[in-house]
Amino acid sequence: MAGHLDAPTPLEEHRKLAVFAGEWNGEEMVYPSRWTAGGPASSHVVARIALNGFYLIQDSVQTRDGKESFATHGVFTYDRDDRAYKLFWHDSLGYYPPSPASGGWAGKSLILVRGSLRGNARHVYEVVDDNTYNMKIQFSPDAEGWADVLTGVYRRVH
Repeated sequence: MAGHLDAPTPLEEHRKLAVFAGEWNGEEMVYPSRWTAGGPASSHVVARIALNGFYLIQDSVQTRDGKESFATHGVFTYDRDDRAYKLFWHDSLGYYPPSPASGGWAGKSLILVRGSLRGNARHVYEVVDDNTYNMKIQFSPDAEGWADVLTGVYRRVH
């Protein structure tokens, strides 16, 4: 068929997201904020590469004091047009961000920032090794001074 375009294929940037695929258990620290009291938590994360390798889809459920306290659904991808990683984030607080978080890799850390009328959030995913990653979510009203909202260490379930 003349004139047809070949379907795009995932780039190395897409494939790099596979480091976070799998099933993980996390030990977290939730910092006091306007949304919740601080304290320790545990989290179960399931992430998979999907849709022909273009996306990492991640679901997590956090537990505090024996009951579900927070849940997230994240969709990660690489945007070949603006050459940046994107994170479409949904959580059980019910807020919908006006646009995805955007960013890239700095060494072994994937850093993604998003803004809304409530302020700015920064997600930092640091690869420790094949079986461990660290994650922190930070908040800033002005995208300059960042305060931790949640930090965690996640270990692969074998």
